[in-house]
Amino acid sequence: MQTPTNTSSTFIELEEKYGAHNYHPLPVVLDRGESVYVWDVEGKKYYDFLSAYSAVNQGHSHPKIVNALVDQAQKLALTSRAFYSSKLGEYEKKITELFGFDKVLPMNSGAEAVETALKIARKWSYEVKGIHENAAKIIVCENNFHGRTTTIVSFSSDSDAHDNYGPYTPGFVKIPYNDLESLRSVLEKDSENIAAFLVEPIQGEAGVYVPDEGFLKGASELCKKHNVLFIADEVQTGIARTGKLIACHHENVQPDILILGKALSGGMYPVSAVLADDHIMNVIQPGQHGSTFGGNPLACAVAMAALDVVEDEKLSERAENLGEIFRSEMKKLIEKTDLITQVRGKGLLNAILINDTPESSTAWNICLKLRDNGLLAKPTHGNIIRLAPPLVITEEQLLDCVRIIEKTVLEYKK
Repeated sequence: MQTPTNTSSTFIELEEKYGAHNYHPLPVVLDRGESVYVWDVEGKKYYDFLSAYSAVNQGHSHPKIVNALVDQAQKLALTSRAFYSSKLGEYEKKITELFGFDKVLPMNSGAEAVETALKIARKWSYEVKGIHENAAKIIVCENNFHGRTTTIVSFSSDSDAHDNYGPYTPGFVKIPYNDLESLRSVLEKDSENIAAFLVEPIQGEAGVYVPDEGFLKGASELCKKHNVLFIADEVQTGIARTGKLIACHHENVQPDILILGKALSGGMYPVSAVLADDHIMNVIQPGQHGSTFGGNPLACAVAMAALDVVEDEKLSERAENLGEIFRSEMKKLIEKTDLITQVRGKGLLNAILINDTPESSTAWNICLKLRDNGLLAKPTHGNIIRLAPPLVITEEQLLDCVRIIEKTVLEYKK
């Protein structure tokens, strides 16, 4: 029997044959990562400009996080929450003090954390606000992306995420994103039955849509006025990505419920969290919600190290400064070509809009050329390319990436 060679095509064929086809990856097979770089199985080196959808803000295989993972794995990985552990309380103290909340409920994936926040909001609405049983509604925004559970896709605008998964979970009201008047209108008509407003401070998956200045502040104030919880899904925008510890802080907004994930572990391990103050979180009592792996010692050790890196290396400040440089350079590129019409973003969460229809393959083909030139990025919604490097990137590396993007775009022929 012939031994298969370890080439990219071999690994791609294995995934195609044995894996569900629920993703459409860029054709590159990665084998190793360090800081802002990844290498494929043939040994070619690339800049990572996706950062696992902002999960590796601290860079690939950050030594502090790796050491925390290894040390804790050799000591104690999992107890379940049937017992106390020596790591959970320490982690809970660190994360609540850092983000300014009384309590945290630890989970694993971002979607689990969103589901947890929805459950807390509904329970609070019945037991504290006094909404009649099963009447609570939660306001969400069009073009949202909060995960892929059955409940979450029930209020998705994306046909790929939504279609043919019904029957759908009721109790959600959709409004346009970045539209305070629509939010105001819904709240004024039916605030007695509304538990919460769930929103991404920047819609990342939708194409890095940044709302108008004042939207988050105005939404938070409307929620307070109508005794409705303001829930910020910062799974992608949190942990320094946008130039602040959380994106809501750009408008000095402290959400009632904060959802974190992805970079909470530096991409090393699935860790997510829901944070709230006592008057909200205390509606959850023993036996009413849980997770076998949520808050396990390994996750706690990794998350504490990941948060230390964000603070020690001042990643928020770095993202803020380098994001300004990047958008400035992209605006210069736009003046040289008709292929890009817009750059938008905040911090190091950015996107460029390709001058073609969402149905076209232009953005995909540009990403293939970027790959050939040593930079990995991926389109979203057809004609938008998200550009989000690890936050540990230096200015010199960022400008090198700008040169790669400029060369690729200016040489591109449809």
